[in-house]
Amino acid sequence: MKHIRILTIMTMVLVMFGACNKPDPIEPEPQPPTPGVDTTEVEPKDDIYQFSVLDGNGDSVSLAQYRGKVLLVVNTATQCGYTPQYTQLEEWYETYQDQGFVILDFPCNQFGGQAPGGYDDIHNFCTNNYNITFPQFAKIDVNGANESPLYTWLKSKKPGAIQWNFTKFLINRNGEVVDRFASGYSMTKVKQAIEAELEK
Repeated sequence: MKHIRILTIMTMVLVMFGACNKPDPIEPEPQPPTPGVDTTEVEPKDDIYQFSVLDGNGDSVSLAQYRGKVLLVVNTATQCGYTPQYTQLEEWYETYQDQGFVILDFPCNQFGGQAPGGYDDIHNFCTNNYNITFPQFAKIDVNGANESPLYTWLKSKKPGAIQWNFTKFLINRNGEVVDRFASGYSMTKVKQAIEAELEK
């Protein structure tokens, strides 16, 4: 009996000793990222190049193609008192396009219904009467529930609803809005602002 008791005690001691000396569980090492996969989250660029618009055929056009250009974005109409500004706009385009200047023309019928008709009617009028050669896009809304996302962004940079036809936004070579000009603002001063951007 005495021997059995001693053996039992020794067995219990050995079991306890073994339990106390078990190695701690090994934490799995963190795995390196999969080669070739970039997991960095990139914020979208806050410039005009993030937008696409529709051309006269209804095809999508990325404004990223104008990267590095000085841009003048204009909402236009064919039957407005400011419509003769097309003459000066075309003169500026012909003069400065080799320096990287582009005018982006967006017809809009929201002001007095002064841009009636479809794209072909508007484009034919502009080419026949003012010989425009700069890009002209599909008709859009610049205010309200159906306004173009481009114009939502333009107005966020230079706030205020568009008041009339031939409001102009000047965009620098980095795609940033640098100025906004009302319809009746001095065309001479608009030209000077364009020249200043082209010189930068």
